[in-house]
Amino acid sequence: MFIEKSDKTRVGRQGATRYQFVRMFIALVFAAMIYPQHTQAQLVGTMEADVPFQFHAGNTKLPAGKYFFRMMDDSDLTLIEISKPDGSVAVLLQVRETDANSAPRKSELIFNRYGDKYFLEKLFDEGQSSGSQVSESSYEKRLGRAAAEAQEHVPAHRAQPQSGN
Repeated sequence: MFIEKSDKTRVGRQGATRYQFVRMFIALVFAAMIYPQHTQAQLVGTMEADVPFQFHAGNTKLPAGKYFFRMMDDSDLTLIEISKPDGSVAVLLQVRETDANSAPRKSELIFNRYGDKYFLEKLFDEGQSSGSQVSESSYEKRLGRAAAEAQEHVPAHRAQPQSGN
């Protein structure tokens, strides 16, 4: 009789444990559904900007002018291609996700400025608080230690599809 009672108690505890596990699983699923997902919105499609000054993108120095900025397909949002309108590729940059304090109302590029030298730092799409950040080059790090830093914001917009490409 004692064995029968302990078996029933053990079965009752296992059932209660399973019930608690199911309840906890349902609560987790529900919390995941209502919690706002942190999406990797970063740069989507092609962004176009007319940069009014010479700038550095990674280890490459680029002249002032119009550029297209496009996230590389199949790069897990880690490579951006910067190219001229004529299709010539200027540079590929490794980027990582970054967040803005608030979602910008307009797409923009953010440059760090050290004296008369500009370095591409971040890219944000209109209305997205998540963007792409370029890793600091060793040259920028050296300049950053020696000079006071300022930032320049350059407006950008969604590029129109090119015909014939």
